[in-house]
Amino acid sequence: MVLPGVGAFGRCMEALEGTGLAGLARDAAASGRPFLGICIGLQMLYDRSEESPGVPGLGLVPGVVRRLPEGVKHPQMQWNLVDRRAEHPLLDGLGDRFWMYFVHSFAPDDPVHAIATCDYGGEVTAATARGKVWGTQFHPEKSGDNGLALLGNFVHVCAAARV
Repeated sequence: MVLPGVGAFGRCMEALEGTGLAGLARDAAASGRPFLGICIGLQMLYDRSEESPGVPGLGLVPGVVRRLPEGVKHPQMQWNLVDRRAEHPLLDGLGDRFWMYFVHSFAPDDPVHAIATCDYGGEVTAATARGKVWGTQFHPEKSGDNGLALLGNFVHVCAAARV
C-alpha cells in the first residue's frame, strides 16, 4: 500500500476517515504487508500533528509531527542531502548520503524510528520505518534517479512479499 499526499494533516485525515480508507490503511499495516507513506502520507502514520491539534493520525508509528524549527524557511521546498541512519531495504543502493526533494513544514519529532535524516535548522527525520510501515518526508517521485531507485526498492520488497 502507498499513502501519498500533499496538503494539510487535518484535512487529509478527515478525508481518509470519511471515505473509510483510514480503516483500510490500518488493516493493511496490521497485515504485515509493505506500507509506504510519502510526505503528508508519512506524517499521517504518526499519532498526531501540531498542524491540526485534536485530529488523531493513523497511530501506526508512535510520536508527534511538529513544525520545522524557527529560523528556517517554511516550507522547506528544495533538494536536500539525506543521511542514512540505518540499513534498510528501502534505502538499498542509495549510499550513505543522497539527494532528495522536499516540500514540507512539519516532520516527526522523535528520531527513534528514523532510518534517514536531513539537516534543516537541525536534524529532521527524512525517512522512517517501524516494521513494514515505512515513510519518506521527501517526494521520491520528484527526486530523479534516487527517488526512482527508492520506489524500485519498495516494489521489489512488495514482489518478494507475495505468497
